[in-house]
Formats: sequence, C-alpha cells, structure tokens
Amino acid sequence: MKKPLVLNERAAILLKQLVASYINDGQPVGSRQLAQDAGLDISSATIRNVMSGLEKKGLVKAPHTSAGRIPTEQGLRLFVENLLEVQPIDDSLVSHLQQQLDPDMDMNELVSQASQLVSEMTRMAGIVSVPKQTHARLRHIEFLPLPDRRVLAILVTNEKDVQNKVLHLEREYSSAELQNAANFLNQQFTGQDVDQIRESLLQDLDRTRQDVDNVMKTAVEVANKVLLNDESDRPEFIVQGETNLVRFNENTDRQQLQHLFEIFDRKREMLGLFDRCVHEQGVKIFIGQEAGFEGFGDCSVITAPYSIAGKAIGVLGVIGPARMNYDQVIPVVDVTARLLGDALK
Repeated sequence: MKKPLVLNERAAILLKQLVASYINDGQPVGSRQLAQDAGLDISSATIRNVMSGLEKKGLVKAPHTSAGRIPTEQGLRLFVENLLEVQPIDDSLVSHLQQQLDPDMDMNELVSQASQLVSEMTRMAGIVSVPKQTHARLRHIEFLPLPDRRVLAILVTNEKDVQNKVLHLEREYSSAELQNAANFLNQQFTGQDVDQIRESLLQDLDRTRQDVDNVMKTAVEVANKVLLNDESDRPEFIVQGETNLVRFNENTDRQQLQHLFEIFDRKREMLGLFDRCVHEQGVKIFIGQEAGFEGFGDCSVITAPYSIAGKAIGVLGVIGPARMNYDQVIPVVDVTARLLGDALK
C-alpha cells in the first residue's frame, strides 16, 4: 500500500496558498507572488527549492518552462484531504433551500429542482440521479380524451408522485368509456404494487380481447399503455446548468468540453460513478481522472447520496473545473442532498 505523502509546515502552507491562487484565477503561480501571498518571511530562492521538492513528489507542475507552477491532480487531492477548511453554510441559505424543495412537489419535480438549485448556487452543472420506482403503489388513475385518438393519463403512485402521459391509441374512446375504465382500475387495483398490476394486466390482456365486458376490456387496453411503460421514459438522471461549464473552459481545449457533454449523453459512465457513490457515506470528491471518464481532463465531481428512512435512493452532485472552490461547494452539495431526502419523505 502506498504511503501517504507528509509535508512539513512550510511546504503545506505554500501548497495551500498555491492551490488557493490557482483556484482564484487559473494561472500558474510564480515564486515571488507566492512569497507575497503566503506571508512567509523567506526568500524566493527558498520558495523555489520548496516548489522543486513538491514537484518531485508529483504535487505541482510547471505547464511552461518559464512560468510558475500549478497543482497536479495529486496535489489537489492532498489539498482536499489534508489542507481544506470547509466553510459552514449560511442558515439563510439552508432556509432558502428548504423553501425551494417543497415536499408537496412530486418526485421528478423535486429531483429537477434540486439539480437546478445546486447548479445556481455553485455556478456549475448540477446533476441528480432519479430513483427507480421500486414498490410504487397505485393511488389513483384518470383518463381524459384528447383529439386524434389520444388520451391523457394521470397516474398517481404512493403519496404524491404524479405522472402525466399522452397515450396514442388505436381508436377513439369516449369520456364515458374512459371514466368507467378508470373507475374499474381504481376499484380493482388501488393500493397494489404497480409491478403486480403490470403482471395482472399482461395475464388479462389476451383473455379480455374476447371478453364481453367492454368496461374491463377498455380498462385493460388503456392501462396497458400507461402502466406497462411507465418506467421507459423516466430519465435516469437530470442535469441542469451545463452551459455554466463553458465559461470555465474559455481558455482550454474545446475538445475537453465536447467530451464532457458526450459523457452526459452516453449516461453509462455517469451512472457507473453514481453506483459507486450511492452506498457510500457522505460527500465524495473525484478529481480529474479519478472519476474514471475518458477525456474528463481538468474537471472534478462532488457527490453526496440522498436517503429516505436511512436508505440511500439516489445521488446528487455537481461537475465543474478541478480548480473549483471546494470549501464552498462541498457544504452546498451535502446540505442539498440531505434536504432533498427530507422533502421526499
């Protein structure tokens, strides 16, 4: 097992200041500027010697021969784990988050709102995984006729998760037919697990094609459309604020930004990362290639699981530049994830 790097006090102070300066403006930091900012009564030559030692340890690098130095991924990791002082989140901001994450919203609205909030507060891309609807119980279903052989289905599961779907059907259905069908489904299936209802509908589908009971036939035909596919168009995660990433990449390789948007589109890598985080405790930080994404480059991901009744059901996080203000972003992600779980209860 690789031994953790240990720095003396002077080296730690200088690395911490170098990271702070790099986070602030994204530019390499020279020895003279570093001496001034750190407030240490030492010469530039001494600082250069310390920087040379940090470079040998793989913690800093010089992007150009005549330039100053910037932290490496390893240097940022050491900073985050050993030198970072996380800022407490303001009580007024917590109150604002609680107001915005209204428990009366349904699940998709809450997840989308949480993603939007962390994006706005951090000015990065907010991303939240949408929990799968395990053990969803039917509470109520309604059908409303629309023109052109379409029907609006309103499906309420559990306490407050509402889904609206427009169904394209093979024929026109009257308001009376749809009302009778909804009444039948609500009487027969309210309180039952949606998965069990699906199984029952599949078993009844062929039989009811020959059934003389038109109400049951209509109910099964229409419910088949909405219930058998109710997970198919549910997003696996929601991303808000991707355009915030553009301003951080104005002076860098545009190909990296393209890779980042491709990660959002492909989903597999992002979902794989979330799977690694959902059963972990607390905030997790992935710097650069630690995230396991090809082409991720100079970006970082900060995640935290959100839970209901002590069981983690999803992950909330932000994606931004590796030179982000970790001390401010970490508590925003942590608190928002906890408040999202509370609202979903």
